[in-house]
Amino acid sequence: MTSLMLAETDIRELSAVLAADSQLACLCSPAIWAEGPVWLPQENAVVFSDVKGNRMFRWHRSGELSLYRSSANFANGNARLADGSIVSCEHGRRAISRTDPQGNITLLVDRIDGKRFNSPNDIVVKSDGTLWFTDPPYGITGDDEGYKSESQVIGCYLYCFDPKDNSLNIAACDLQRPNGLAFSPDEQFMYVADMSIVDFPTQGRRQLRLYPVKDRQLGEGRFFADVAPGFPDGFCVDHAGNVFCSCADGVLVFTPQAVLLGKIPVPEQVSNCTFGGPDGDELYITAGKSLYRIRLNTYG
Repeated sequence: MTSLMLAETDIRELSAVLAADSQLACLCSPAIWAEGPVWLPQENAVVFSDVKGNRMFRWHRSGELSLYRSSANFANGNARLADGSIVSCEHGRRAISRTDPQGNITLLVDRIDGKRFNSPNDIVVKSDGTLWFTDPPYGITGDDEGYKSESQVIGCYLYCFDPKDNSLNIAACDLQRPNGLAFSPDEQFMYVADMSIVDFPTQGRRQLRLYPVKDRQLGEGRFFADVAPGFPDGFCVDHAGNVFCSCADGVLVFTPQAVLLGKIPVPEQVSNCTFGGPDGDELYITAGKSLYRIRLNTYG
């Protein structure tokens, strides 16, 4: 484990969320492209995807790193269910799957109206058990993160799926390249990353958008914040509503009023982050080949 000191300016700018002794630590670097960290409290561990390596890893707080899954169907984003199961966005099967605590894998949903998804990318679980996920095309545009294929649904939508009755609906359809997503603490709003600047350099977005949640639909979205350098990928929200968002060289921290508090510098391109640890005050960050951790004075 390698510790990286933060500059005094970083601590000062982020004093609302960083402790005076906060240090960024590189925990391990086993991946080709690390993504989708999810904290498992019952195991005291983080599971994360290596999308381009088509595998998943498990890092225990004791420092032990192990292979969680050797063939993961190019899994990307992951989230935890109340029973300790993991739901995963699989580029390979263009599907959402569930892995129970015993390791049994079940495919939950892979199409809408008989048409296959593009490549589900990131996922969150609402308190009512519904699964909300984004579906950009990155797993079907080539063979390095999935299998090159034509889109069957044409658009890139945000979906809501209820595993209790297998109902599925499009929750939002105004996003060009939806990626990361997260609820506000009261679940009245949803933040969604649109990184369409990657495919549409002159007209695309590099922004977080904010939507009111209306049952299993999202209302009209609005601009929340631009994300630079780079673009927004995955992110998470703390108990106070602060947004911790990936960018090219770190994690940007925004207040619920979209005020930029500052940036936690990370020496690799950040893909995603999640809260974890026994007290929920550790931020686990996937970036490049690595998994990082920093202790905060806030919690998820």
